[in-house]
Amino acid sequence: MKISGNTILITGGGSGIGEALAHRLHDLGNTVIIAGRRREALDASAAGRDNIHAMTLDASSAEGIADFAKRLLSAYPALNVLINNAGIMRFENPGAARDLTDAEETVTTNLLGPIRMTDALVDHLSSQPDAAIINVTSGLAFVPLVTTPTYNATKAAIHSYTVSLREVLKGRVDVIELAPPAVQTGLTPGQETREGYMPLAAFIDEVMALLGQTPTPKEILVKQVGFLRFAEAEGRFDDTLEKLNAFVASVS
Repeated sequence: MKISGNTILITGGGSGIGEALAHRLHDLGNTVIIAGRRREALDASAAGRDNIHAMTLDASSAEGIADFAKRLLSAYPALNVLINNAGIMRFENPGAARDLTDAEETVTTNLLGPIRMTDALVDHLSSQPDAAIINVTSGLAFVPLVTTPTYNATKAAIHSYTVSLREVLKGRVDVIELAPPAVQTGLTPGQETREGYMPLAAFIDEVMALLGQTPTPKEILVKQVGFLRFAEAEGRFDDTLEKLNAFVASVS
């Protein structure tokens, strides 16, 4: 993937990792479209940056994504990079019967959202030079946090989906997975300052260095996420599961 001269869509670009990626990619000479539900957050993220453009997006419905894709391609026909970043994380207790609204909304946003957005744009991207799709997953795709079971499951599913998509689009579109560790963002209440989580600026610095490698790695993995990503392969899954959940309980 080339890292300058692109026209890039970032879903969930009004805050957190999406906003940080938008700013850094803009600084490298890319045109960036940030999309999300909250217009005020998008406008604040784009403020003072001529080549960051904000578009509202309802990623919770197939119709909303289809409508968005039509508006997007009409306004930005040079689009050649999609970053599926939008996501939500809800705490749940699956050990007892409960209202499943949080679980269902998580599946819709984190799993169906990227699948639907990719489907809406894949034909266009396949015809563009230097095209790429980046799917943002999580270290929790590989070792779960037991209090966010549906979130973990959606990220594991997108990991698998990304592997398949990469093979199908080989030679036409670069397909890359970005799997963050716990990062200091507003994904959950209080997470921006949670001790032991990776500072956002340090995370983005490392991500951009990896994206700048030639060839671009298939998986963008900062050093801190290796503890989770390679736990099973290194024969330490059970120990990592215990340590991860004990750590999060201690700082939450």
